[in-house]
Amino acid sequence: MCGIVGYIGHREAYPIIIEGLKRLEYRGYDSAGIALFDGTDLKVSKTKGKVADLENRVATEISTNAKLGIGHTRWATHGVPNDINAHPHYSNSGNLVIIHNGIIENYDALKKELTARGYTFKSDTDTEVLINLIEDVKLKENVKLGKAVQIALNQVIGAYSIAVFDKNKPDEIVIARLGSPLAVGIGDNEFFIASDASPFIEYTKNAVYLEDEEMAILRMNKDIKIRKIKDDTLVDPYVQELQMNLEQIEKGGYEHFMLKEIHEQPNAIKDTYRGRLLVKDGIIRMSGIDDNIEKFLNANRIIVVACGTSWHAGLVAEYIFEDLARIPVEVEYASEFRYRNPVITPNDIVIAISQSGETADTLAAIKLAKANGAFVFGVCNVVGSSIARETNAGAYTHAGPEIGVASTKAFTTQITVLTLIALKLAKAKGSISNSDYRYHLQELELIPDKVSKALKSDEHIKAVADIYKNARNCLYLGRGYNFPVALEGALKLKEISYIHAEGYPAAEMKHGPIALIDEQMPVIVIATKKGHYEKVVSNIQEIKSRKGKIIGIVTEGDINVKELADHIIEVPETLESLSPLLTTIPLQLLSYHIAVMLGKNVDQPRNLAKSVTVE
Repeated sequence: MCGIVGYIGHREAYPIIIEGLKRLEYRGYDSAGIALFDGTDLKVSKTKGKVADLENRVATEISTNAKLGIGHTRWATHGVPNDINAHPHYSNSGNLVIIHNGIIENYDALKKELTARGYTFKSDTDTEVLINLIEDVKLKENVKLGKAVQIALNQVIGAYSIAVFDKNKPDEIVIARLGSPLAVGIGDNEFFIASDASPFIEYTKNAVYLEDEEMAILRMNKDIKIRKIKDDTLVDPYVQELQMNLEQIEKGGYEHFMLKEIHEQPNAIKDTYRGRLLVKDGIIRMSGIDDNIEKFLNANRIIVVACGTSWHAGLVAEYIFEDLARIPVEVEYASEFRYRNPVITPNDIVIAISQSGETADTLAAIKLAKANGAFVFGVCNVVGSSIARETNAGAYTHAGPEIGVASTKAFTTQITVLTLIALKLAKAKGSISNSDYRYHLQELELIPDKVSKALKSDEHIKAVADIYKNARNCLYLGRGYNFPVALEGALKLKEISYIHAEGYPAAEMKHGPIALIDEQMPVIVIATKKGHYEKVVSNIQEIKSRKGKIIGIVTEGDINVKELADHIIEVPETLESLSPLLTTIPLQLLSYHIAVMLGKNVDQPRNLAKSVTVE
C-alpha cells in the first residue's frame, strides 16, 4: 500500500514523479502529494483524492522546475484521508521533508516525548512524528541527515520505507526500508526511487532493491552508498537488470488493466510452464524442487500460507497435492498463522504464496516458519521481491506485471506453478501411474488454448451481467476442486462491484445459506462434468425449487444443468484437477462487466490496495 516515487539528477523531476505516481495507482490510495526543490525554494502540493487531482492542484499552486523531488500516494492508516494528512510532511523547522509507507507502531509514545520537548504537529499521522524525531536527533546529536535517519530508525517500532531530504542539502536524498519495498533505479548521474520499478523502467534497466533494515544515501556525482541501519556496516549494492518493459505496464488498447490481464491469461499460463513442462520428454523441470526434492518427499506435511486470492490458490493446491502426491496439506491465512502459536517442525514444508512478494502477513509467517526450522518455498510473481529473498527456495509465476488490484492472472499462474510441483512430487513418489502422469502433462499443455476458448464467451457473459448488475447479494457454489473457485468468484464480485457475495461448498448450502435463496438471489453454480457432477445437479434442483436464479458454469455440451439453469456459461472439458484454470475465467469476466456497468473504478476499487505491506 502507498506509493513512493523520487528523483535526483539532471532531468526535470516533476514529470518523472507524476507519471510514476500514476503507475503506482494500482497499489491503492486515498490522497497524493509532491515536494520539489529547485536548490532555493521548497515547493509542496498535496490533496485528498487521485493523482489527477494533484496535477490540477500543482498547476495552480506551485512551479515545477526542479531537479530533485519526491512524491507519494497515501493509503490512510493514522488519520483520515484529507489534505493535511497527505504526504509529504515537514519537520517543525520546515527544513526536512519525508514520504513514508508503513506504520510506526510506537508513534504515540514518540509524539508525547517530542511534544514535551516543544514540537507541534499539524497532522494525525505517524509520519509527521517520524520526521520530527529525525530533526530532533539531527539537532541534538549535531549529525548529518543520513546519521540522524539511522539513529531515529533505531528508536522506532514498525514498518517503513521512507525518502527524506533536507532543503539545506539539495544534492542528497536519504532512503530506508523495513518490511515495505523500495527500489532504486541507477541512471547516468541520476537516481530514481520507487516502491517498485515501474515508475522508472523507461529511464534505466538497472535497479538496486534495499533489503530490510538497510538505508541508502543518494548523492549527485557519487555512487549509491548502502548501510545497515542497526550497526552501520557498509553493504555492497547488488545491481539487477530489470526484465519488465514499458508495454507490459500499459493498457494495450483495453479499457481497463483488469480486462487486459484477464485476456493475458493464455500467454501468462504458457509463460509460467514454459521451460518447465517438457511434455515430449515426460519431464517437469523446476530447479527449486529438484535441488530440494528429498525435503519434499520426506516432509510430514505441507503448510500453505497466503492471503486473499493467493489463499484461494492455496486451497486449490491442497486438493492437488493430496490427490496426486498424497502429502497432507494445511492451508492457513498468513494473518492468523503467525498469531496463534502454530506447531511447526523441521519436518514441515511451508509454501508461501503472494502475487507481489511483499505481503506483510505472509512475510511474517515466513520468518516464523524459518525460526522453527521449517523449509520455506516461495511462489510469487515479482522478481527480487522480499518473499523471493526470504524463502529457502521458490518458483516465479511469470505472469508479468499485474496492475489491476483485483487479481486475475496471478491466480491462474499460481495454480499452474502449484500443479507442476504436485505432479513432479507425485512422479517422484510413485503415487501416480506413468500413463496418468503423461495425461496430466498433455492436458496442462492444452490449458492456454482452452482458456482462449473460454474467453470467447465474453459477449454472452456481458449479457448475463446486464441482467444481474443490480443484485444486492450473490451466492457462489462449488464442490471439490471448484469450491475455492467459488470463493474466488465471490471475492472478485465483492472487490470491484461492491455487491455482497459469498462462496460456499455446494453441499453446505442446506446448512444455512439456503435460507437466503429467493427469486431475487442469483446463485452461480460451478457444475462441470468431472467430479461431483450429480451431487451438484441435486443442489441446483434445491435452488430451483426455491425460485433462485441459477447461472451455471458447465462443461461444453452439458444438457442436465441447461434444463435447470436460467443461464449457462460453457467452458472446455479438461481434467478435474485442472478445471479451476477454466472455471475461474467466466467468473472474472462476470465480475468485471457488472462493475463496469455500475460505473465502478475497476482497476482501483475503494479501500483496497494491490500490495498490502502493513499487517
